[in-house]
Amino acid sequence: MAKDTAEKKPLTKTQLVKALAEATGLKKADVEAVLNALTEEVKKALSPRGPGAFVLPGLLKIKKAKTKPTPARQMPKPGKPDEIITIPAKPARNVVRIRALKQLKEMV
Repeated sequence: MAKDTAEKKPLTKTQLVKALAEATGLKKADVEAVLNALTEEVKKALSPRGPGAFVLPGLLKIKKAKTKPTPARQMPKPGKPDEIITIPAKPARNVVRIRALKQLKEMV
């Protein structure tokens, strides 16, 4: 018996390029160049000399944030509370945070 609805998967890069090319009337190579340029702009914005944030107007905001270092600690082993395990320390590091903006929230 066949499924009523096909399994939904996110678009691949090739499918996205094709869909954008059809929607805008541009060549696939031009759309791919735009996506590559967008990637480079995000890379520049999040680099050490960049502002640390990138906004795709109306959709999302990408920010670079620093996490604090965590000290080593001991805790009971999950499932076996009589055994103690040591969690190693983690250094401070940069992480990426993405925040949905108003238009994206309204789409969902």
